Amino acid sequence: MTTPVKSKRFRLRRTDDTGQRATTAPAPMAAPAAPATPAPVAEELTPRAVETPQHRIVLKKRARVESASPNVRPEAQPSRPTAAPREPTQRAEQPSRDDLSTHGDSELDIIRQEGLTARQLRMAMRVAQKHGIRATSAYEAVLMLRKQGIDPFSRATMMELVRSDESEDTSRALTTAPQTSPARTGDSVSAAQERMAKIAADRDRELQKMQQQIVKRRRKRLLLLGARILAFVTFPTFLATYYFYMIATPMFATEAEFVIQQADSGGSMAGDLGSMLPSAAGMGMGGQQEAASVQSFLQSRGAMLRLDREQGFRAHFSQPDLDIWRRLPPDASSEEAFKTYGRHVRISYDPTEGVVGMEVVAATPEDSERFARALLTYAEEHVDMMTQRLRDSQMREARQSLEEAQAALITARQDIVALQEQSSVLSGEVEVQLISQQIVALETELTQTQLTIQEMRTNARPNPARLMPLERRAQALQDQINGLRSSMTQGSGGDASLASIQSQLIMAEAEVQTREMMRAQAMQSLEAARMEVSRQVRYLALTVEPIASDEAVYPRKLANSSLAFLLFAGIYLFASMTGSVLREQVSG
Repeated sequence: MTTPVKSKRFRLRRTDDTGQRATTAPAPMAAPAAPATPAPVAEELTPRAVETPQHRIVLKKRARVESASPNVRPEAQPSRPTAAPREPTQRAEQPSRDDLSTHGDSELDIIRQEGLTARQLRMAMRVAQKHGIRATSAYEAVLMLRKQGIDPFSRATMMELVRSDESEDTSRALTTAPQTSPARTGDSVSAAQERMAKIAADRDRELQKMQQQIVKRRRKRLLLLGARILAFVTFPTFLATYYFYMIATPMFATEAEFVIQQADSGGSMAGDLGSMLPSAAGMGMGGQQEAASVQSFLQSRGAMLRLDREQGFRAHFSQPDLDIWRRLPPDASSEEAFKTYGRHVRISYDPTEGVVGMEVVAATPEDSERFARALLTYAEEHVDMMTQRLRDSQMREARQSLEEAQAALITARQDIVALQEQSSVLSGEVEVQLISQQIVALETELTQTQLTIQEMRTNARPNPARLMPLERRAQALQDQINGLRSSMTQGSGGDASLASIQSQLIMAEAEVQTREMMRAQAMQSLEAARMEVSRQVRYLALTVEPIASDEAVYPRKLANSSLAFLLFAGIYLFASMTGSVLREQVSG
């Protein structure tokens, strides 16, 4: 963090260097015999030389020596360069020595109160050395730089300092700085300059050493990074690529696609839904379930065991011609054989279209096609077996219901015959009709007889020989009519009455009619079950025939090599990032 320049307190007047040299260039040095005047002393009291008490003491001693022996001044004065000083100065407007000392002390106190850090003070000393300014303290360096219009803490100044350190020779700057410095130096100042030059040279050597160590460390890290990448990414990728291109056995794939269909249901609702749902089109309403079941069956151990038992799946993948990663040991367990089966038989299902896809991979195209056709046969048998129990159950129930209805009808008919034989009545209605007719005839004859008797009794002296037979006849007719009437409602001699017999016959006939209806319904149910069973039959419809390929499909060399590289690189990045985070957490 840099401290902004106190522009209100340290406002400097800037002029062009060339113009300042032209206008304020010092006159040629006077002869050694010329008396010393205060002007040269004031001329040398630049803002750099009066900043600290040590400078004031040195200047006072120098002034007393010059005033006491003016002839010695040229020898004591160091050789000044002919070029004008770097910073522009207004010598004519220089204040007195006491004013400068007081003003410098107050400015140094203000700078000390700013709370500059040690890093900022070191930076100010380096900037002052770069500009040829010799200061006895870091605060004095900050003050002198600000008087020259330089902010030692600005970013541009730091960048310029870094570039200067990289491109220029610090020792050369240190040796030439006393020549460009306009201030006079004594013994103490020369010792301080030598000490500062030594410190700067030591600092430069330390910086160069640190830079060399940083470069070596970076090179070492780069070498370690390259070695790790070579060991964990490049070498495994090379091994995988070598395997895919040189060792892996070429494998042939046979693809097949099929859908599960059933007979047309004929129902309007099922037809409408089948037209609206692509997954049920041509498959019935349960097509998705059957397709998912077929997919699970083809990926099961049962399908693998049957394929091995009938087609020799395990013997095919135990051939010595296969590479070590694909070859199945001769004494391999069922678990290892099932893993090999899962890698070489791939079943997919698209629920939007209802299509089941199958890919069978084998070492030869003929074996691949043979395995694919065998699996299709197993799938069709599995689909047929899924609805076999349902169809058998429906037909069995329909036949059983029909048989029961027929047995009940036979029993009802036998009951009627037994009742007719027992009561000697073929039909109750016929018997009632016959008895009714007899009663009507007897009543008619009884009425005529009674009329004849009344007609004979109207005579004063009826003939008893004729009257008595008529009365006996009338009485016999009446008894006959009463007997017939009683036989219809009352039994005689332990026999049931005609009304009871007729009621039993009517109930038996109703039972027979009921059994007839039940038998007819059972027959209809049997026909409906037969039609439903025919609709529930499922079968496979191949959309893509299994045809053997003439070129090897696997391994996919370029794709597998690229995938191996990405996999190893991802594992390495994950491990390195995890290690970095753990180191940071532990160190923090």
